[in-house]
Amino acid sequence: MSYKALYRKYRPQTFSDVYGQDHITETLKAELAAGKISHAYLFTGTRGTGKTSCAKILARAVNCLFSAGGDPCLECEACRLIGDEEATDIVEIDAASNNGIDDVRELREQTAFSPTTLKYRVFIIDEVHMLSIQAFNALLKTIEEPPEHVIFILATTEVHKLPATILSRCQRFDFRRIATEKIAERINYIAKKEGFKVTENAATLIAAAADGGMRDALSILDLCVSVSSEVTQELVTEVCGMSGNEYLNRMSDAILKGDCDEALTLVDTLHKNSVDMQRLANELCSHFRDIMVCKAVKGENKPIIASKQQIEILNEKAKSFDIKDIMRALSLLSASISEMQTGNRRSVFEMAVIKLCNPALCSDIDSLEKRVRRLESGAPISAESKEEKTAKAEEPVKAEEPINKELPESVKAEPSKDENNEEPLVEEWKEILKVLKTSCPLIAGVLDGSRAFVSGQYLLIDAPNPQFRDLINNKNSIYKDSVRKAAAQVLGKTYKLGPYHKPQVSAEEDPLKALAEKLKQMQV
Repeated sequence: MSYKALYRKYRPQTFSDVYGQDHITETLKAELAAGKISHAYLFTGTRGTGKTSCAKILARAVNCLFSAGGDPCLECEACRLIGDEEATDIVEIDAASNNGIDDVRELREQTAFSPTTLKYRVFIIDEVHMLSIQAFNALLKTIEEPPEHVIFILATTEVHKLPATILSRCQRFDFRRIATEKIAERINYIAKKEGFKVTENAATLIAAAADGGMRDALSILDLCVSVSSEVTQELVTEVCGMSGNEYLNRMSDAILKGDCDEALTLVDTLHKNSVDMQRLANELCSHFRDIMVCKAVKGENKPIIASKQQIEILNEKAKSFDIKDIMRALSLLSASISEMQTGNRRSVFEMAVIKLCNPALCSDIDSLEKRVRRLESGAPISAESKEEKTAKAEEPVKAEEPINKELPESVKAEPSKDENNEEPLVEEWKEILKVLKTSCPLIAGVLDGSRAFVSGQYLLIDAPNPQFRDLINNKNSIYKDSVRKAAAQVLGKTYKLGPYHKPQVSAEEDPLKALAEKLKQMQV
C-alpha cells in the first residue's frame, strides 16, 4: 500500500474532529440538527484552515441516514460511499482549471439531474474566485434558485474577488488562522498515534512556521519524520531551511551595534547553508515584530509565538532598541521582501541589512533622527575599528574633501615615482585590493585595474571605472570607509581619499603640437 501523507491520513471526518474552528462547526452542527439546510454555503479563509475538510464533512452530513447532533455517523451506506469517494452525486470542481463559461454551463446541466444514490447532489467548487466574470454571471441564477436536491459549497482564499451578487446569495463562514496551541496539540496527538517523538520546542516551531494552517503544519511534520523519528527544534530548522533563533538574535545584535561586517558575514553563512533569502527576510521581520511587541506590551501575556527562553531574550533586546528603530527596521524589511519578487534576493536583502546598520544611508526622517540621537550621545555614526579611531585622533582636524570636488593644486601635483619613473609609489596597492575582495567585494570589483598614489595625507586613486566616484561620493559612504580601512591595514597609516588627476601637458611642452604648428606656418 502506498504511503499516505499525514494531512490526508488525519483529515477530520466529523465536525467534532475539526481543530480551531469551533465558531463554524458548532453553528453548522446546530443547523443540521434542526434540519435547516441552506442551498449555498461560502467557506473563506487562509490556506490549510479546514475549508475543504468542512465542505466534505458537510456533504456527508446532509446525506447521512443516521446523523447524530449534526455530525455524520460514518457507518451508513451514504457515509461509506462518500468516504470512499465513490459517490457520483458529490462533485468537486477546481475553479483554477475549470474557470470558463463552458465549464459553468456543463455544471448547470448536471444540476438538472436528480441524485442517483444520495439525498442531495453537492457541488464543491474550490478556489471559486478564479472563475471569470462570464462564468460568475452564468452561475448566478443557478446559485440563487437551485433545484431542491442541489447544494453548493464554495471555497476561496480571496473572498474580496467574488462579486457582491454571489456573496449575497450564500451563507458565509469565515475560517480563522488556527491557534498555535491547537496546532501543537494536534501535532503531539498525531506523534503519539504514529509512534514518534516531537519535543515541545519543535512542535511550537512547526506551528509558528505553519502560520495558522494545519495542513502546512502536518506537511512540515511529514518532512521531519522522513529524516528522523525524533523531531527536535534543530531538525525543524534544518528541514525547513530556517535560520533559527540563534542567527536571528545575532543579526539583530549586529544591527543594534551598527556592525555591518558581522551582519553581512551572517547573511553569507546562511546563504551557504541554503537558507532562502526571502524566508530569512520574513523571519527577521517577524523577529523585529516580536521585539516591537515586547517593547509595546508591558504585561506578561504577550502575543508572541516563542519558547519561554526566547521570550526572555526578546524582552532584553526590547530594552536596548528604540521603538522608532524597530519600526524603521520593519519598514525596510517589508519593502525588501516586496522587491525580492522581481530582483536578486540576496542583493536586495544585503542592501536592506546595510541600511539597517548604517542609518546615514537612509534619508527618511526616522533615520535622520537616529543619527542625531547617536551624535548627541557621543556614539559613532557607524562601527569603526580601534586602529582607525586612533589614527583619526592623531590626524589634524580638517574636513575631508569630497571625492567629486577639485583638490588643491598642491595635492593634485603628480606624486613621487620610483627611479625608473614608471611604477606608482603605492606598490602595495594590489595587496590592498586583495583585502577589499574579502571585506567589500563590490568596491574591489569597481577598482579592478586601478592604481594609487600618495601625496601628503591623501591617497589618490586612479580608477578607469567611472562608477568609482559615484560609489564613494557620499561623505559617510561605507565603500569609502572600506577602502580607507583596507589601506590602513596594509600601509599602517590612515589616509584621506582623493581622485588622481593626470598632469596636463601644455601646448608648449607637447612636441607633436609644436611640430604641427611649425608645418602649418610653412604651409606644408
